[in-house]
Amino acid sequence: MARFGIPTEHALGIPIPVLRRLAKEIGKDHTLAGELWATGIHEGRILATLVDDPENVTDRQMEAWARDFASWDLCDQCCSNLFDRTPHAYRKVQEWTRREEEFVKRAGFVLMATLSVHDKKADDEAFRKFFPIIKRESDDDRIYVKKAVNWALRQIGKRNLALNKDAIRVAEEIRSIDSGGARWIASDALRELTAETVQRRVERRAH
Repeated sequence: MARFGIPTEHALGIPIPVLRRLAKEIGKDHTLAGELWATGIHEGRILATLVDDPENVTDRQMEAWARDFASWDLCDQCCSNLFDRTPHAYRKVQEWTRREEEFVKRAGFVLMATLSVHDKKADDEAFRKFFPIIKRESDDDRIYVKKAVNWALRQIGKRNLALNKDAIRVAEEIRSIDSGGARWIASDALRELTAETVQRRVERRAH
């Protein structure tokens, strides 16, 4: 964990697959999720994101938990297991991507990435609204922010053929921004979005 930049002082070293099996046995329990989060134990908090009921998650809870993010993996697990399934997810993208705290801002872009995978019913326009935000924040050179910006752009661009073309266009625009972070985001995204395997996949979905 330490090798991957994850703080270990409150960690027990329990693997994610074990936590997922445990969560399946427990089932959904909003009260227990709150108690697990309150322990401050790394794996307890990840388990909380797996057992909480997204319908019962409030805006206040999301803000409180986001302020507690101290590592990229807790941020990502929380967003992909729970937050992107709440009624507040799209609004939090708009709010958190403007925030200064590194992991809160990251959470806004992780939500973009995970919504593009999990929200099967959303139309393309819901994701096109994210492109100006991605472009606006692409000059943030902090590693955990720029990696999440890149992730969001790539995931949206892999959703379907139309969004792939839009994401490539946005990446080309970002590449011209005078920022090392922006150039990295753009070149890395373009490498994946224009790859033959991705192009074949989105073209198949178009038919």
